[in-house]
Formats: sequence, C-alpha cells, structure tokens
Amino acid sequence: MRKAFHVAALACLGAAFGFMATAQQKTNKRAETNPAAPAAVVTVPATNKKDDAAPAKKTENEVRYAYEFTQPQFNPHLIRIEHDAAGRGKISFERRDDTEPLVESLEISPAALERIKAEWDALNFLDSETNYQTEQQFPHLGTMRLRMTAGQRDRIAEFNWTHDPHASALVSEYRRLGDQQLFIFEIDLARQYQPSESVKLIKRLEALVERKGLSDAAQMLPLLRELSTDERLPLIARNHVGRLLKKLEPGQ
Repeated sequence: MRKAFHVAALACLGAAFGFMATAQQKTNKRAETNPAAPAAVVTVPATNKKDDAAPAKKTENEVRYAYEFTQPQFNPHLIRIEHDAAGRGKISFERRDDTEPLVESLEISPAALERIKAEWDALNFLDSETNYQTEQQFPHLGTMRLRMTAGQRDRIAEFNWTHDPHASALVSEYRRLGDQQLFIFEIDLARQYQPSESVKLIKRLEALVERKGLSDAAQMLPLLRELSTDERLPLIARNHVGRLLKKLEPGQ
C-alpha cells in the first residue's frame, strides 16, 4: 500500500507543477480580453515600530523568507517554500486527501539564492506598501503569497497576477525551485519502488532543462552522475541521463 501511495503521489504532484508552469504563459496572451472575476487580495504593510531602547544588532540569519502557492482545485493544493538568508529551509506539499503534508529539507544553491535575494531587495519588501495585484484577476491560476520577517517586522503580500517585474521574477524563481525539488523527490521514490518510472521522469527533467525551468542545473550534476550508473534504473533511462550530462557538464 505504501508503494502504491508513493507512486500515486508522483503522478499528482507532477501534473500540478506542469499545469502551473504553462498556465501563466497561456493566460498572459488573453489577459486584456478575458479577465476573471475579482478575488480578495491582502497586502499586510510592514511594521516599523521605534523603541526607546536601541535595537539589538540583527544578523543576516534572522531574516526569514517564504513563498506559498495555493489553489484548492489543484492537487497538491498548497506548495510552501521557507528558508533563511543562507538558503536553508524546507519545502512542503499538501494534497487534498492526505492527513499531513509532505515535507522535504531544502538547500538553495548560492547562484539561485543570489538571484532570489536580489529580487527581494529590489522590492524593498519590508519597507514597501505596494499592492502587486493587477486590476485583472485570475484566481483559477492560484494565489501566490510572499512573506518576509526580520525580528519584529513582518509583511505578507498576496496576488494571483502581477505586472511588477521583480515580484514576477521572484515567484518564477520559487516556481523553478519547486520543480527542481519535485524531481529530486520523485526520482528518489522511483529508484526505491518503481525504477521503470524513471524513464518518464528523465524526459520531464530534459523538458525543464530545455526551457530553463530548473533553479540551478549545476546543482543537479552530482545526482545525475549517480543516476547514470544506478543499475536499478532501465538502461534507456541511464543513457538518457548520460546525454543530459553532456549538455550540462562544464566545458561541454
């Protein structure tokens, strides 16, 4: 039963991420002519209380970042990424029929973390009161939530569609990070329980590589090298991984 549950989880999680990755591109073409009904949008402005006593000096590790995607009709219906300023944290998925979320540890690569933090900085998030939601509403695509905390300061912003270039770039970075972590989770299950599924997963990974849909392809190289020699996987999957390595290895 546990093996069957894990295999079912692979299909559901993969389908949800694939839909999200393409839906925003398709909707952008008809945004001006077919807006959806308005949805509630909440932006919590930053708090900036001044105490009489001098504030304690904050270290970078006290800053926390979070991204959340929710759409009740999707499965998983919630994806949450939380991390500190060093890029360490966790990613969680929640499915409608599960009693508890799936939670995996997360370590963002230095290159991806630099891009993510640059977008947070460009937003000047804690000091801003900008509403990132456009007049057009697309609740069927799901709601994205950004959150940043630093000491006593905390701000949350929600939107389902934005024209702000930095907010858009930031959620795209987190989407790529989610896709990459989903592949890592799925291929690990496939190696343990259903190696034949690896053929489909490697094809999906190649599609992500082709459309630059990974957070950091270089971060995947150690795993891909392992997969290329894992005799539990079908030969066709190992050969496919070998071709991907030739594309991704430095100097190739």
